[in-house]
Amino acid sequence: MPSPVVAILTCIPSRKEPIMDTASKALLERAHADNVQFISLQLTDIVGAIKNITIPLHKLDEVLERGIWFDGSSIEGFARIHESDMFMMPDVGTYRVLPWTEGDHRVARIICDAHRPDGAPFDGDPRGALRRVIQRTEKMGFRFFTSSEPEFFLFRKNDSAQPVPHDVGGYFDFSPRDLASEVRQDIILALEAMQIDVERGHHEVATAQHEINFRYSDALTAADNLMTFKYTVKAVAQAHDLYGVFMPKPIAGINGSGMHTHQSLFDATGETNLFYDAKDNYKLTSLAYNFLAGQLAHARALAAVVAPTVNSYKRLVPGYEAPVYICWGQINRSALIRIPRYSPGREKSTRIELRCPDPSCNPYLAVAAMLAAGLDGIERKLQAPAPIEESAYEFNEEELQKRSIGVLPGSLDEALRELENDAVVRDALGEHIYRAFVRAKRREWDEYRLQVSAWEWTRYFEAV
Repeated sequence: MPSPVVAILTCIPSRKEPIMDTASKALLERAHADNVQFISLQLTDIVGAIKNITIPLHKLDEVLERGIWFDGSSIEGFARIHESDMFMMPDVGTYRVLPWTEGDHRVARIICDAHRPDGAPFDGDPRGALRRVIQRTEKMGFRFFTSSEPEFFLFRKNDSAQPVPHDVGGYFDFSPRDLASEVRQDIILALEAMQIDVERGHHEVATAQHEINFRYSDALTAADNLMTFKYTVKAVAQAHDLYGVFMPKPIAGINGSGMHTHQSLFDATGETNLFYDAKDNYKLTSLAYNFLAGQLAHARALAAVVAPTVNSYKRLVPGYEAPVYICWGQINRSALIRIPRYSPGREKSTRIELRCPDPSCNPYLAVAAMLAAGLDGIERKLQAPAPIEESAYEFNEEELQKRSIGVLPGSLDEALRELENDAVVRDALGEHIYRAFVRAKRREWDEYRLQVSAWEWTRYFEAV
């Protein structure tokens, strides 16, 4: 009996009679017009690393028709060695020319979806996990829109083991103190060239820290944009002989990098914001409060997905503008969820802002988990607790208990234990991704806890 792969290949039509839809034909024409020489076919592994197969342009028509095979067992969290054969199918709408490539090495990227040999979508594909939650959202009559505020650091390249900041600027500083303004401008130009609608960029609070924000979009596009953003920052930084760093807490004692995420539900047409109510004090509908309550209810398990590294929990501590208390408010920036103000006439901008995600997360899994938590609040009609407008950092343990304010996990280990007990967030990932994700993150935690740090040497070498 032929193997499944052989069976699939024998069913593929002859290359003499290509099957290609209008969108694929248009893409081929565009790639030739763009003078592209190579195509980078990309997908994302469980922990959020980009995986890539590069093909010459003349192979693109074949890949658009049939996909391209790859070894899933070599990708984190994808498949075991005896079930390694998979294929990638390009999403033609994600074609973008990489603006830092040129001449004989001009490259365009296309994001792909992973499939099993029988053609079924692979349930371990993070992008596929987000698609599944989006489909559930659409069946409920909603469309989910989101945008993020990813922060990052720029460090100089050097021979030292310690990071060297690129500038001495501060929050919103203008040149000449902000030496990285030109780098940010180049990043923005590259993002705009890749059809990402950038709204603003600026220096952040910490030395060498920066932020660039994009316009809101549908959930899948937003996650694609975040993946694109991360490698664009790194590519442009490298061109300036710098490192673009997305560690949540690269330097002790200063602010870390977050990725505040703005979210709203619209009707099926995408025209009416279902979170907006002119009569409410916070301009929120009951639907919005249900969604907000769902995210608060699942916050401790969400943390494992939206703040998924050991280093994430060096950021999520009181005193550095990072939210650790499970509450919500509008003027309270210590709250886990904040309600941004909006200008009259901009009802579509009504939204809630989840402040615990950081840029080390896999955007597809993070958005899927956030959306699923909010939908659970809607389905169960959860009621939001009273807002907290004072700084929760000032509350003692007794006050926190009195107001029923929970706290995010203090470590990756604690967050993973919360995830294990949260069926809603687990279901958003799917069983395959959940198991692979926890396996990878448990391995990360074990590696970390077995290390002996420089701090321990300094603290204990002669003291005990």
